[in-house]
Amino acid sequence: MLTIVQARLNSKRFPKKVLYKVNNKPLIYYLIKNLQKTKKKLKIIIATSTKKTDDELVKYCIKNKIIFFRGKLNNVAHRLLSCAKKYKAKNFIRICADSPIIKPCIIDEMIKLYSKKKKYDLITNLFPRTFEKGQSIEIIKTKILDCNLMKFDQNEKEHVTKFFYKNYKKFKIFNLKNKFKKKNIDYSVDTKKNLELLVRKNFFYD
Repeated sequence: MLTIVQARLNSKRFPKKVLYKVNNKPLIYYLIKNLQKTKKKLKIIIATSTKKTDDELVKYCIKNKIIFFRGKLNNVAHRLLSCAKKYKAKNFIRICADSPIIKPCIIDEMIKLYSKKKKYDLITNLFPRTFEKGQSIEIIKTKILDCNLMKFDQNEKEHVTKFFYKNYKKFKIFNLKNKFKKKNIDYSVDTKKNLELLVRKNFFYD
């Protein structure tokens, strides 16, 4: 299944975080490794922008033979849609690059759901969120994104699925609920301080 990782280097709170090294390996390395551990083989694409600020990320992808796609910086929804269309994907998994220690088992569960519930426009574990931050996964129907993108405001273009959650009565959305008690930990990487906590807990290993 096509898996699109949205990534950029001009983050205001933590610039170039996806290339920030832990144990001599960039965060994007750990994310890709976790995606490769899923039971079903994923076609992983790093979707970044055409801006010069993201050239360094593209160079990393080329050097490490990682497939990448370049699109609009601030219109993330358009970037992901263009990527999905290029690879002729009817659905795609959306992952944010600030989730380097995402759990493969949750992705497997989402894919399993997708195989049973193909009539849904969006399969998610965010509506409502019962999993920890940094474990967010969405499977989006390409056609439904294509048909509604023109209705998105600027904020929705950046956050991609916000429009669907806001107008949830108009769409078929299935939410995966966490079977276990939610842990009081943020697995996402927003700031260096946040990352340092995850490093101390030894979440990064090859």
